[in-house]
Amino acid sequence: MQEGKLFVFSAPSGSGKTTLVQHLLTQELPLGFSISATSREPRGAEINGTDYHFLSLSDFQQKIDANAFVEFEEVYTGVFYGTLKSELERLWALGKHVLFDIDVKGGLRIKEQYPDQTLALFIQPPSKAALEKRLRGRGTEDEEAIEMRLSRAEEELSFAPQFDTVIINDDLELAKKQVVQKVKRFMGL
Repeated sequence: MQEGKLFVFSAPSGSGKTTLVQHLLTQELPLGFSISATSREPRGAEINGTDYHFLSLSDFQQKIDANAFVEFEEVYTGVFYGTLKSELERLWALGKHVLFDIDVKGGLRIKEQYPDQTLALFIQPPSKAALEKRLRGRGTEDEEAIEMRLSRAEEELSFAPQFDTVIINDDLELAKKQVVQKVKRFMGL
């Protein structure tokens, strides 16, 4: 397949982007999920090669030096996330368009590199209070991590105007319909 479309989903943690991406993957659309690489440790039941490509910090740095990433970002001190070029190649070889669930800066870097092929969607929480409630409701992180995510959310929200479209995830069922509609339209379906 020639290079397909790229669908970038970015948002602060707790906005619901992963839920929306997972919903898109249940639709009968030629989409494949780009598995991000990270230098952080797995959480809970996360599986290497399924949830993320878990790399040591030195392995991640070697891949940066080898220009193996489409984009990467040091999201937290010493914690990198990135998209391997091999992920795009893998999904395009399968005849799929690529679906990303990545941080805002990484999403905008993909849009910069592939401006005509990329639809960049920003998923916004209905309010900062709702975002905090969602993060606390997960029960997966300690208070320090939650505070760090809330602080980072302030900066991430400022990037929303740079995305092609902003979807406010206040009503999950409506947000699901909106993302399917926007993705289909960009595919020309």
